[in-house]
Amino acid sequence: MNHFCPNCGNEIPEGTNFCTRCGANVGGSQNGTVIINNNYNGSSNIRVPERNIAMCIIFSILTCGIYGIYWFICITDEVNAVSNEGGTSGGASFLLTLITCGLYGIYWAYRNGQKLANAGRMYNKPISDSAILYLILQFVGLGLINYCLMQNDLNRFSK
Repeated sequence: MNHFCPNCGNEIPEGTNFCTRCGANVGGSQNGTVIINNNYNGSSNIRVPERNIAMCIIFSILTCGIYGIYWFICITDEVNAVSNEGGTSGGASFLLTLITCGLYGIYWAYRNGQKLANAGRMYNKPISDSAILYLILQFVGLGLINYCLMQNDLNRFSK
C-alpha cells in the first residue's frame, strides 16, 4: 500500500524512508520510535516514543496523579505533532482544563480524537475516529480511559 509525503504530497511506496521528489524523511524508525516530519513547534523531526499503558496507569496511581499530568501533556504534544496541526500545547491545555474546572478537557478529548483520526489517514495507520467516544468518556469523568485509548493510537506511530 502506498502512502504520501507529508512535505510535498508525492505518492511514495510502502517501506520507503525518504520521498523520491523532495527527499524528506517520511517516517523511518530509529530505536523503537518513529520520526514524523512536520512543522509543529518549528521542528522538522518529532520522535513518538512507545509507552507502556499499564505502567503509565501504575505511575499515575503511585504518584497521586502527578505522572497523569505529565502523561496528559505528552499526549497533547504528540497528538499535535503527528497530526501536523497547530493547537494548544500540552502545558497550556492542562492549565486551561484546570482553570475551566474540566470544561476545556471535554473539548480537548474531542479535538484529540479528530486529530488522531486525521493523522491515521495521513500516515496510513488503522486509527478510527473516536472523537465522540472520547467526549463522552471525558464528560462522565473517565479521562484516564481516554489517556489509555489515545496512547494506544499514538503507540501505532512508534511501530
